[in-house]
Amino acid sequence: MKLEGKRILLTGASGGIGEALAMELATQGAHLLLHGRRAGALERLRKELPHPERHQTVSADLGSPQERARLLQHPALDEGLDVLINSAGCNQFAWLEDQSGEQVTRQVLLNIEAPIQLTRALLPRLRKPAIIMNVGSSLGAIGFAGYSVYCASKFALRGFSEALGRELEGSGIKVIHFAPRATRTLLNSEAAYAMNAELGTHTDSPQDVAEEAVIALCNETRRYWLGWPEKLFVRLNALLPAVVDLALARQLPIIERHARRSHALGHPPHGSSATNEKEH
Repeated sequence: MKLEGKRILLTGASGGIGEALAMELATQGAHLLLHGRRAGALERLRKELPHPERHQTVSADLGSPQERARLLQHPALDEGLDVLINSAGCNQFAWLEDQSGEQVTRQVLLNIEAPIQLTRALLPRLRKPAIIMNVGSSLGAIGFAGYSVYCASKFALRGFSEALGRELEGSGIKVIHFAPRATRTLLNSEAAYAMNAELGTHTDSPQDVAEEAVIALCNETRRYWLGWPEKLFVRLNALLPAVVDLALARQLPIIERHARRSHALGHPPHGSSATNEKEH
């Protein structure tokens, strides 16, 4: 798909991958409806984009059905969409027993219920051909200690993407599941960064991830896993999960130490009113 002149709704645009992705899409000539929870940040971003007059903003909490409904009433959607990018989300790095009920609910609402409901409501407004891109995670294929709820929501998003893509086969609408690995954004706590550093986990910049996302979008690549050795572990976990069990078991003391530290420091759920919605 060529992006020049295409109308795109991008959720989670007020920070991290979403913000970088907005810049890449605008540079390619797309006309953007930028969603986020922080109206001021969205407006600042819009003014920084190439041809700011082409773009519009809408602030809404996607965890709220009422606010999702308000987003869906935005006049820009009446003209139809060529691309829907579900990028907004949140995570909580902590042992399950240390997470509050609100933190669990928030991750499930934002990471899987919101994109499903938003996609369902917008299907009639998608032009054909059109693309739905769901921004997942490498943890949508590899269960990782400390991210049990986040993994559950991202596994679900991957399944939703695959099933919906098959459901829409031949309709003119394609579904892309784009899965970054660890990325340097406010979505991650200091404890998560410290764990990644100690484990030697590669961490990408939002700009690098955004560039890859645009490549996946333009090439209409249905399944796009970002980073090495993460791509290998995704395949290995699917074929020989016991091997991955053993590898991650050796890392468990390091993971637990940092996850417990994250809880002790009292980090709020990322994506809550105290933090940004996405990006990975």
